[in-house]
Amino acid sequence: MEELIAQLGNATFENYVGLESGYSEMAYQLSAHVLTLGYAVMLAALLYFVLTIKTVKRKFRISSVLSVVVMVSAFLLLYVQQQNWISAFQYDTEAGMYMLSSTNPGDLFNNGYRYLNWLIDVPMLLFQILFVVTLTTSSFTSVRNQFWFSGTGMILTGYVGQYYEVTDPTLFFVWGTISTVFFFHILYLMKQVIDQGKEGIPAKAQQYLGTIWTLFLITWMLYPGAYLMPYLFGGFTEPALSEVAVVGRHMTYTVADVGSKVIYGIYLTLVAQEISKAEGYDWEQMEEGATA
Repeated sequence: MEELIAQLGNATFENYVGLESGYSEMAYQLSAHVLTLGYAVMLAALLYFVLTIKTVKRKFRISSVLSVVVMVSAFLLLYVQQQNWISAFQYDTEAGMYMLSSTNPGDLFNNGYRYLNWLIDVPMLLFQILFVVTLTTSSFTSVRNQFWFSGTGMILTGYVGQYYEVTDPTLFFVWGTISTVFFFHILYLMKQVIDQGKEGIPAKAQQYLGTIWTLFLITWMLYPGAYLMPYLFGGFTEPALSEVAVVGRHMTYTVADVGSKVIYGIYLTLVAQEISKAEGYDWEQMEEGATA
């Protein structure tokens, strides 16, 4: 391990696997395909949010606009992430494995693209719900600012920590713990927002908000799991330089991104549609009247 550290330093463990043992055809292609699926879903969802923006009252449309911003950001940066994976490793005919690229030795695989994407998207995702629900006891400005502070703090501390996942496990866990404190504060705020938002809205909209809380809880819990993936396979003593852990991380991050961005945004649209109908804006009847 010391010899590998001397060569790669604070590179993420995906590069250590590529240098030490490499990736089988299945692991390499599965990772590439999962990363491709991630940005393709964001592009498809972008069309959905653009096409459904007028299905809710004007006051709710800022939520759809924020979903559009999130999809554009996620599409572009996840596309770069997928290209980074392809360029970082190349097939070695002698080893019969995909190894760290010798033709592009400086182009290491970097999860920093994901953190950059989250730095843009997380505040947007948290702000979105504030434009759909009505806060009954909390201040809009206070909750918004807390969302921004904890969301940004969570991403930045996680970003720093991921650089130590091989070279310094202590720092890796310290920064990860700090990030988790911000994470739990976000969960606390979101629960408050959803509970207050359920008051005085149609039953179906309340049901959708309940689903959003469950979805939020499950998908956001996947991120710490993906962060810890090297150690989940290594027994928390040292990172497991395993292609299974790498593929597992790609899959976990992709499922979490799709759930926390795309599905979350769709459910917020459904909530806004139900409230809009209750307030006299029924886009389905308007469409039927326009085509009659």
